[in-house]
Amino acid sequence: MNVPVPNEPLPSGERPKAPLPSPSEWTLDLIEEYTAVIAKTAQRFGLDTYPNQLEIITSEQMMDAYSSVGMPVNYRHWSFGKEFVLTEQRYRRGDMGLAYEIVINSSPCISYLMEENTLAMQALVIAHAAYGHNSFFKGNYLFRQWTDAEGIIDYLVFAKEYIFKCEEQHGMRAVEEVLDSCHALAHYGVDRYKHASKLSLVDEEAKRKEREIYRQQQVNELWRVVAPDQTKLVQAKAVRFPSEPEENILYFLEKHAPNLKPWEREIIRIVRKIAQYFYPQRQTQVMNEGWATFWHHRILNTMYDDGYLADGMMIEWLKSHAGVIFQPLVGHPAYGGMNPYALGLAIYTDIKRICEGGNWLGPEFKASTDEQLAEDREWFPEIAGTPWLPALHDAMKNFKDESFIMQYLSPRVMRDFRLFSIVDDEHDDEIEVEAIHDSAGYKRLRETFSFQYNLNEGQPNIQVYSVDTHGDRSLTLRHERNNDRPLHSSADEVLKHVARLWGFTVRLESISDDQVRQKFECSPPGRDE
Repeated sequence: MNVPVPNEPLPSGERPKAPLPSPSEWTLDLIEEYTAVIAKTAQRFGLDTYPNQLEIITSEQMMDAYSSVGMPVNYRHWSFGKEFVLTEQRYRRGDMGLAYEIVINSSPCISYLMEENTLAMQALVIAHAAYGHNSFFKGNYLFRQWTDAEGIIDYLVFAKEYIFKCEEQHGMRAVEEVLDSCHALAHYGVDRYKHASKLSLVDEEAKRKEREIYRQQQVNELWRVVAPDQTKLVQAKAVRFPSEPEENILYFLEKHAPNLKPWEREIIRIVRKIAQYFYPQRQTQVMNEGWATFWHHRILNTMYDDGYLADGMMIEWLKSHAGVIFQPLVGHPAYGGMNPYALGLAIYTDIKRICEGGNWLGPEFKASTDEQLAEDREWFPEIAGTPWLPALHDAMKNFKDESFIMQYLSPRVMRDFRLFSIVDDEHDDEIEVEAIHDSAGYKRLRETFSFQYNLNEGQPNIQVYSVDTHGDRSLTLRHERNNDRPLHSSADEVLKHVARLWGFTVRLESISDDQVRQKFECSPPGRDE
């Protein structure tokens, strides 16, 4: 899509005679009126979106959406009810607030708006969710590759109906146990490098029976029992299975676990597919929230410049906006790490500043910006002085948080956030300040900071290593230590879920420098060690 250069302010003949009505209480007619203007303004900036579906929900319905991972339909599980009760208790006590909206990556894109919102907040979240997040879902390469916005709702309907039938046929307890184990391993049920298959209700229904037959044939072939030929047995044991480590543990269990029934394999597949759907969101929180925040701010300010928004409306949504992008300092009671809204907005805004060159402060300040312009041209020669809107869309489409920060975090933003890098080595008595605000420090700082957004940093690297196909059928997992970081003792609890699905003994080895540093072992429920 060719990204247009944004229009100039509306000609006087197209400007409204008066701002849109701005009472505190909203009505459906007013929401439609505001949405129409927001949509036209978004189009002027080239925001390409899925069709929008706005739904007004109560606070209780919002809490229900929280507890079921924000989806409009889902299968039943006790963890969703537990999450609802905990969320409700915290909300009633005043320990937490609720989001003004929830938006779903689907086509049409569904945006839930809280009925308790004022009209100003409804306008804010429509611009933020229905046009900011929506355009990110449709444009970013991870969502284009890994998710099917048109098929996800149908697939969830299929999943809900299938699991309900399993509960009727096999009992809620049996289904619940499989789901418990799948949920515990959901982060190890995604493909990080292969293109995911599209989700389709029609295809899933048609292929389910075919999958059941094929899977069982594969399992039977792997585990078939024949009269032992000692020579062949020695040769077979010399060949490791799988030949290469398998990172998608749930996929491996679905395909190769000896004792799983067809319906259990299908449930594993369902949990895998839904985990895969959410995988891009885990990798793009800074980009996604920053993009939506940038555009609600830009759209509503443009509407004000065009004469559509009254002063009171502007003051109300700007107050909320300021709260969303607030970045507490270290030591502040509200500090919880880097605010993704603040960081994302700062980087997108800085891209626009770099592209606009010396025009960002006005001619009276141009003489004082020579040093800043030279820095921008040194760090970002490809975009400095170019049209800002194409550069912004390119940044949104082609990166994830880690690479986005590595590519676009500028010295200017590092200074604004007062970032620096320290080394805390357990073998040293002192903490070393590794990177400060100098030329070399900026580069080290950007690399270190972007590395923190690599999902592999926060999740242990555990893969299927081998299976004893000709002995006790035990499964061996291997953990590659990162910076010699050991596994937590709770690994035993997670291993129980692998053993439950595998059906035989499971071992976990933590490796560093080709040496086994930790060992865990677990047998499935009902079997002796």
